[in-house]
Amino acid sequence: MATIKVTQVRSVIKRNERQKRTIIALGLGKINKTVEHTATPQILGMVKKVQHLLKIED
Repeated sequence: MATIKVTQVRSVIKRNERQKRTIIALGLGKINKTVEHTATPQILGMVKKVQHLLKIED
């Protein structure tokens, strides 16, 4: 499977609890932290929900 690189570029301050928990579930939590995930439908769904806080690279 393909991998995607996800970087948090915006803060989760003043975001709802669901978005905060999604960021934590992705392994992020601090600005400019980068993680790699396999591009499964579950991961892509989480990324889509908080895409305004992230930078996504293939």
